[in-house]
Amino acid sequence: MTQEQWTAVDRYFTDLFVPSDPVLDAALEASAAAGLPPHNVSPNQGKLLLLLAQLQRSRTILEIGTLGGYSTIWLARALPSDGYLITLEADAKHAEVAQSNIARAGLSDVVELRVGQALSTLPQLAPEGRSPFDLIFIDADKPNNPDYLAWALKLSRQGSLIIADNVVRKGAVIDTASNDASVQGIRRFNEMLASEPRVSTTVLQTVGSKGYDGFAIALVVAD
Repeated sequence: MTQEQWTAVDRYFTDLFVPSDPVLDAALEASAAAGLPPHNVSPNQGKLLLLLAQLQRSRTILEIGTLGGYSTIWLARALPSDGYLITLEADAKHAEVAQSNIARAGLSDVVELRVGQALSTLPQLAPEGRSPFDLIFIDADKPNNPDYLAWALKLSRQGSLIIADNVVRKGAVIDTASNDASVQGIRRFNEMLASEPRVSTTVLQTVGSKGYDGFAIALVVAD
């Protein structure tokens, strides 16, 4: 199997199940034009996030790591009319692009984008009465994933779903001696999930246009 074949198969399923969407296409184009890194989820992965949020009947969603707002749009589209999504982005330039993409999608009324380091903005949410969240999506700087998980547990409830992207790192996650801070951050994150009695977790390995990686999916089973 090669990256070329993974991409072709991904395109096959995208053509079948994720038809071209002008709003989502424009979000990707605007992000690329602004020079944002191509770290957004793939269309098939975006559809997966949408379905998971719908299956869980999420009314409140927290996203840690906005980038250009592509996954934000997918998740926000799963919300009912009285729902809301809060997304946290450290980079002001990324946030500006994302805000425009979210507005173009007609979702400004349900999405609140907060700019700043997530470890500074996360502590504000509970005192404001914005938690617990039904679904929390973690897709930011990987060395801080253990801290993001700690906050996700504080801001969730029994029945909440915690999803994290990029937990396989092209297989590098099994390298105990890796000097990559992202790999070590993900390893600590995975170990925290494995030892955490409040969650039931699995990891779904993925291949496709985004290469070889995976999602951690954790259901909060106890407060």
